[in-house]
Amino acid sequence: MNRLIKTFAAAVIGGSFLAQAAMAAGIAGAPAPFDKRQVNIAVVSFLGSGDWLQAFEAGVKRQADALGVKLTVSQARNDNETQRNLVEQAINLGVDGIIINNGRPEVLKDVAQKALDKGIKVVAYDVNLDNPKIAQIEQSDKDMATLVLDQAIKDKGDGFTGGAVYVAGFAPLDRRYAVWKDYVAKHNLKEKAVWGVVNDTVPASVADQTKAVLRANPDISVIFTPWDEFAKGVKLAIDELGVASKVKIYGVDTSTADIQLMIEPDSAWVATAATNAAVVGEVSVRAVSLDIAGQFPGQSVLLKPTLITRDDLTRNSIGTIEDLQKKFPAFQKSDAATASWIPAAKN
Repeated sequence: MNRLIKTFAAAVIGGSFLAQAAMAAGIAGAPAPFDKRQVNIAVVSFLGSGDWLQAFEAGVKRQADALGVKLTVSQARNDNETQRNLVEQAINLGVDGIIINNGRPEVLKDVAQKALDKGIKVVAYDVNLDNPKIAQIEQSDKDMATLVLDQAIKDKGDGFTGGAVYVAGFAPLDRRYAVWKDYVAKHNLKEKAVWGVVNDTVPASVADQTKAVLRANPDISVIFTPWDEFAKGVKLAIDELGVASKVKIYGVDTSTADIQLMIEPDSAWVATAATNAAVVGEVSVRAVSLDIAGQFPGQSVLLKPTLITRDDLTRNSIGTIEDLQKKFPAFQKSDAATASWIPAAKN
């Protein structure tokens, strides 16, 4: 526990010194408490690595800097008990708000309620805490899965043989996989296998699993990956087996590293659907800030996804998230959870 406390305390990465100094006395024209003092927000993530998390945390920091918020960021590294303890530590620190990023509802509901009971505002991203006082930041997982699976049907037609990488118990994965199951029924698809793991080495572990699945099921032509870390592992396996011409990946989420994998010559990863992880981070900070100011943003704060195909990327010479934002303006920002008193995040 002492190690955990030290790790948590060491994770404080508040806005830049100048921004904090400027905002310490409050934001002119903002509602309380932002008009009088610096606000403290903690971000507790279930995951501990990956391109998506890095981008999310970059967006969190940008928006926190704009608001002059003192920010504490920590990661549970895929450990349920650690995430509970980190939320407890945030409560004990007396923060004004907590952003819970991913995790398991059954692990977090009671500790989130404990925060609310202490007067601390809570918002959650990609974990359904089923509490009317907690704003849920949502990517519309149904829309993302629908966009990419519509593309799979367009490319392959009805009746193809496929598989899915999936681990139950994670709200976004559950919602995305449910759409896959609907498509299996509606389009007469043949689901030959479902596999997956969530750990500290997801791509490598999923690659090993995928090689075994493809050797046992050589008729699989489509693999649905409802998380980009899954897609990385599947692509690694497909490349090692030399079957990129026969097996195609339809994924969810994106990052610069993902784009680089998609634009490789003859890449099997042909489509993904995503929101901008950095924008998700910005919206999460805005939502909890509105709640702290007594302006509850609503129980559902929805971000619209974008379909991104390999053809789009290569045709428009897109190689990074920055390129994607320039060529796809809808990917650059979101109007969700905004207010006139909240300064825009600066890229």
